[in-house]
Amino acid sequence: MGKIAFVFPGQGAQVVGMAKDVFDEVPASRRVIETADESLGFALSSIMFKGPDQELKQTYNTQPALLAASVAYLEAFREKGITPDYVAGHSLGEYSALVSAGVLTLKEAVGIVRARGEYMEQAVPGGQGAMAAVLGADRAALDSLCREVSENGNPVELANINCPGQIVISGSAEGVAAVSERVKEAGGKRAIPLEVSGPFHSSLMREAAELLSGKLKGVNLSAPAVPVVANVTAQPVSSPEDIRKLLVEQVYSPVLWHDSVEWMISQGVDTFIEIGPGNVLTGLIKKIDRSVKLININSLASIKEFEAL
Repeated sequence: MGKIAFVFPGQGAQVVGMAKDVFDEVPASRRVIETADESLGFALSSIMFKGPDQELKQTYNTQPALLAASVAYLEAFREKGITPDYVAGHSLGEYSALVSAGVLTLKEAVGIVRARGEYMEQAVPGGQGAMAAVLGADRAALDSLCREVSENGNPVELANINCPGQIVISGSAEGVAAVSERVKEAGGKRAIPLEVSGPFHSSLMREAAELLSGKLKGVNLSAPAVPVVANVTAQPVSSPEDIRKLLVEQVYSPVLWHDSVEWMISQGVDTFIEIGPGNVLTGLIKKIDRSVKLININSLASIKEFEAL
């Protein structure tokens, strides 16, 4: 029997109505969402279940909402008695992974990601930063193109190393536009601008990282019950102090998703269970290695389907 990893999606996976099915049917999931509402002091659940979409898309709402939805699905799925060998999450999803591994309580995590969303939103004035997904480019070539453009005073960096042929760049609007125009030089096919409110995972987020560092100082982190593979290093992290440090670095560092998945596969993981809205990570993992088994837990129906298996 191979090993199992639980993986949790990040921003972009949110959808109005997420987790309403488990909220209605599963007491443990209902408690998760009620805890999120209590912790924040307003009805996050109302934005999750009813929208409007524009409200849910605000980074400071998206982050706690996705976390709450993912943990709600996790709680419903936990009743099936499956224990992972590793957990990991994409960007914001790392917080869901940390809650699943017992490093953070949901109550603390919701407050932290709400603040993280606010800090990220405020770090760069609207319109000054941008992100784009580059398709088909060579990683090293794209990295050196970003460095070349950055030297002209318009910072742009690799932000998400998602899978072969998909790398997200992030930075100043000018820098991202300049690299986007020249992706063919790095073997890329094209660049697709992303609808985001800031240049996440770039050095322009250092101010947000400093604020997050202050917020995390007072939070008690426990040692993980399951190895957590960190975005920043693509390696498991076990000491609470290292986790704290990496969560701060994660805000302005690239998300090494491709590397993280390959590392887990090298450790014998042959089944990835994506827990949370959508199926973005499943799509990325399929492009990294077609031989692994992929399962999505993103609805009550999917949990029932899993049971039937």
